Amino acid sequence: MNKIKLQTEFVEGRGYSKEDRDSVDFPEMTDEELARMVPPEFFTAVEEARRGRPRVENPRQLVSLRLDADVLESFRSTGKGWQTRLNETLRKAAGL
Repeated sequence: MNKIKLQTEFVEGRGYSKEDRDSVDFPEMTDEELARMVPPEFFTAVEEARRGRPRVENPRQLVSLRLDADVLESFRSTGKGWQTRLNETLRKAAGL
């Protein structure tokens, strides 16, 4: 992965002169100025507008499982939601 290298020295050929670069005066921002740039409400709104499936209390876990081909085909042939039906069948068999 390429890391971005910050330019700390003047490099020619980037569309501006050394005088242009030296004329820019932008002091380091204070913590207060940074805090005003992005108010905390922004992060609350972003969290509330999160996309995707809602988080569940007890999420399912991804496992690798070897099943007989005919068993797998039987569940897959039932169409969309076959994994949920397989899970329900396993829960019944486990007495849960």
